Amino acid sequence: MHDVSIDILGNQVLALIGPSGCGKSTFLRTLNRMNETISGARVTGKVLLDGRDIYATDVDPVAVRRQVGMVFQKSNPFPKSIFENVAYGLRVGGMRDHGTLRERVERALRQAAIWDEVKDRLDESGLSLSGGQQQRLCIARALAVEPQVLLMDEPASALDPIATAKVEDLIAELRNAFTIVIVTHSMQQAARVSQRTAFFYLGRLVEVGDTTSLFTRPKERETEDYITGRFG
Repeated sequence: MHDVSIDILGNQVLALIGPSGCGKSTFLRTLNRMNETISGARVTGKVLLDGRDIYATDVDPVAVRRQVGMVFQKSNPFPKSIFENVAYGLRVGGMRDHGTLRERVERALRQAAIWDEVKDRLDESGLSLSGGQQQRLCIARALAVEPQVLLMDEPASALDPIATAKVEDLIAELRNAFTIVIVTHSMQQAARVSQRTAFFYLGRLVEVGDTTSLFTRPKERETEDYITGRFG
């Protein structure tokens, strides 16, 4: 990545688009220090969350990841019950009171628009759910610890059209409570779910702006070439 500077606005969805290998996911992972888990990765610069650099030496990366949750491309429920999948982060954070746990788990499942589908089977394995339900379960798991920001790395790329529509509807609803950054390979999806879009190419941020403007009146030739299908 080279000289990327971008403002991520509260209670909006920012979509990151660009061809494979352009740096979208790498940039996304800088926002919650996930790149530090990759051997040999190096980060320079600052990422400010509410004015504080999350890479400052006195900042705990685990605390950062509680504030900045992440949902991955492939749903990755734990081999635990639906309830324990959502409660996992809360238990790791030291929450023990069962009543509070149940309350937070139910709230997260409702926020992830899956409560009505699983409320009578919370003791069943999370792995018993369909692919789309598993992804919404993973979203609930991320929401349970009450983050400020939610990162999504192609969250619907492995899902069928019906499950994709449910995830997109969910993103639109979650924007009211969270700031969301989504990597997507689908320009149509970026147009549907985001208020702002950033186009990356060869590790550079080429252009960022209002989604409608970027798709209809791009300022940069590279952006226009990409969205019109000349490459990518």
